Amino acid sequence: MRLRPILAMALPVALAGCNLAPAYHPPAIAAPAQWRPQPGWAPASPQDSLPRGAWWAVFGDPVLDDLEGRLDGANPDLQAALARYDGAAAYAQQARGALLPGVDGQGSATRNRQSDERPLRGSGQPDLYTADQANGIASYEPDLWGRLRNELAARRDLAQASDADRAALRLSLEAQLASAYFALRGLDADLELLAGTVAAYRQSLTLTQTLYSGKIAAQMDVSRAQVQWENARAMEADLAASRDRMADAIAVLAGAAPSTFTLAAAPHLAGLPAIPAGLPATLLERRPDIAAAERAAAAANARIGVARAAFYPAISFDAAGGLMSQGTDPFKAGDLFWSLGPSISLPLFTGGRLQGQLAGARAQWAEAAAHYRSVALNAFREVEDQRALMARLAQEEGFSASASTAARQTVAATTQLYAQGATSYLEVVTAQTALLNAQRAALDIRTRRLVASVGLIRALGGGWSAAQSRSSGSS
Repeated sequence: MRLRPILAMALPVALAGCNLAPAYHPPAIAAPAQWRPQPGWAPASPQDSLPRGAWWAVFGDPVLDDLEGRLDGANPDLQAALARYDGAAAYAQQARGALLPGVDGQGSATRNRQSDERPLRGSGQPDLYTADQANGIASYEPDLWGRLRNELAARRDLAQASDADRAALRLSLEAQLASAYFALRGLDADLELLAGTVAAYRQSLTLTQTLYSGKIAAQMDVSRAQVQWENARAMEADLAASRDRMADAIAVLAGAAPSTFTLAAAPHLAGLPAIPAGLPATLLERRPDIAAAERAAAAANARIGVARAAFYPAISFDAAGGLMSQGTDPFKAGDLFWSLGPSISLPLFTGGRLQGQLAGARAQWAEAAAHYRSVALNAFREVEDQRALMARLAQEEGFSASASTAARQTVAATTQLYAQGATSYLEVVTAQTALLNAQRAALDIRTRRLVASVGLIRALGGGWSAAQSRSSGSS
């Protein structure tokens, strides 16, 4: 047995385990051990064990549940993101095929005429002849330096990044829908408040007209009451227009045409979810946008291995064989042909092209790593911002509730005094205006707290379970 052929075959197999890509480690992020203290919040330990999924269920609103369910199947932006992921996965599948031998079959059956002036044409060759051919070609490139495997790894990482981008878009759209829904419900509550206010102002206008008819009140009181009533009606019409626009935005998010979408008024705002005190301070495995950035960094790392492998020789084993006949007696034993042997390609002089490709790959890795750190830091900022906002809004709601109570008492007292002729109607108007402002501010704060809770859930990458919300005492 000859030793040289055996060594020639064994060497590529032994080298096929080489990998020139740097050992991959996710870019380092200094994750905070706990969040900045806020009133009503306990320090959190880094963890990522809380479940995700239908996070909006913590609000206990069946209408919101239905709208969020529609979003997954009907939102065109989400469908486009899914198509992008499918394309990235198909791209990875192409790279996977390069690791396996390729086999092609070919065949032809032609009728040909030779030129009389063909160089080196023999005198006995016919002018017309038939050529039939059937053959197969097989080729295999051993992955000596890990180029093909790193290319596959890069494409697979990019497919995973695309999937994470899809998840990030889905979470963003879900949060947009929930925020728009709560804003609309806030408008419903505001409209209900104004409807009652308009009715109350109409009663006040009737009272002043009665007192004026009895020569107890001045014409100025009637004018003031009418101005206040008309202003409230105008405010009500403006809020109704805002509600229509918000309903249209919800329709588009749910994948429906605004002209065919209706959402019945429901003036009662949802209850605030109880937020667990031990929220996770590590978001690196939880937020899909961070996962996408990390996968992009992994792909860039693998591309370095592809660029480094280009400096080394590439070997390919090729085989071809089949039958070729002139058609008079097709495909007899003598028509058999075959070719078998390796080929090698070695870069000798590229004018700096390969060095430039490697430098570019390393620069792309540095960019991807920096982007990953930026996304992670921004995620921590978003959580801190939403937690601080929720804490401050909780304080504001307490102050606003006290202000509404005091304003209501003032309205009752001034109305009674005016009916007795003990004060001017200006005092009544001032008290009623203060009450309306305080009540609308309370509704606005309540709506903003709901929207802020949605923002916190989004910042955390998908929220927590309903059972944990019910069992927690922090809000």
